[in-house]
Amino acid sequence: MTEAALLRPCEACGTTNRIPARHLAHTGKCGSCHAPIPPLDEPLDVAGDEQFAALVNESPVPVLIDFWAEWCGPCRMAAPEVKALAKEMAGRALVLKVDTEALFQLAGRFRIQSIPNFVVMRGGKVVRQQAGLVPRDQMRRWLEDA
Repeated sequence: MTEAALLRPCEACGTTNRIPARHLAHTGKCGSCHAPIPPLDEPLDVAGDEQFAALVNESPVPVLIDFWAEWCGPCRMAAPEVKALAKEMAGRALVLKVDTEALFQLAGRFRIQSIPNFVVMRGGKVVRQQAGLVPRDQMRRWLEDA
């Protein structure tokens, strides 16, 4: 099995760099120009089960997962707060988004029955799970406590 990675462009030269999942919270260097590549500072839309497993199992920092759906009004209200949290916690946490319509089996594994539903994981294990809209400072405390 190959290591899960995310392709990220270098802000300085535009070269696409392959960043292993375990390094998404670190500052890296562009393979071409050696400019710094900052930690991931935006929510990452999970593409599938394999990517999800790699991200939550390999992350050296806590991971907040936002289970959501496009049709959900409270999910749309939470989205800007989740995005701001990802920027605020860059390097100290990762923020993932799981579309429950597209990845319904993954949502089922976490027994998601209402959305938005937030899960905090550390070392591949669930630390906290809560359904419903919550303020950003509450989500930040969950990550800091994890």
